[in-house]
Amino acid sequence: MVSERRGAVAQGGNLAETVRLLDDVSKRSIPNQRALARQIGVSVGLVNALLHRAVRKGLIKIKEAPARRYGYYLTPKGFAEKSRLIAEYLDYSLNFFRLARQEYSDLFARCEAAGRKRILLSGADELAEIASLSAHGTGIELIGIFDRTTNQAHIAGLPVVRDLVALGTIDMVVLTSTRNAQEIYEELSDTLGPDRVLAPEFLRVSTRQNTGEKRDA
Repeated sequence: MVSERRGAVAQGGNLAETVRLLDDVSKRSIPNQRALARQIGVSVGLVNALLHRAVRKGLIKIKEAPARRYGYYLTPKGFAEKSRLIAEYLDYSLNFFRLARQEYSDLFARCEAAGRKRILLSGADELAEIASLSAHGTGIELIGIFDRTTNQAHIAGLPVVRDLVALGTIDMVVLTSTRNAQEIYEELSDTLGPDRVLAPEFLRVSTRQNTGEKRDA
């Protein structure tokens, strides 16, 4: 079961970025890789790798323009591949949603069985919304979302806080961020103890084996 879940996540790979790349190139002529990276929201290095892959597959053509500028254009094969990848991405997104919701439901069931019902989510992105849905109909009380990197005040009806103390008693913290998940886990484990921090399997966080043991500085 674990390998199947991890395989479902790995399937996504750079699928979303590739879809955005082909979509942006199909809509306009992008003058350079830096501009394309800004449009997609990834690094120039990743754009370079994705473009080279697309060119090798015959999905994109590069035309040199005046002043050593380059234009990127989708080929007929590229348009067909864009449609196929969009369908694949939608299928992957649905599978990922089901996977994430089930794993969060499993985590909340464990917390409820242990009598730990006041749960703080850590990470103010889409996973927080999925986790919130997973808590519906349970005895779990989601008290908020801890995230120092966002300016949002509320997500999924929950307050977003930047200070753990502001929420009072916290029974458990559940990770809901795909960004720097391992780093966040380590920080929270140092602060609260690893026995009070949980991460779904699909995040691939290496948890500490000795419950209650804090890492040496």
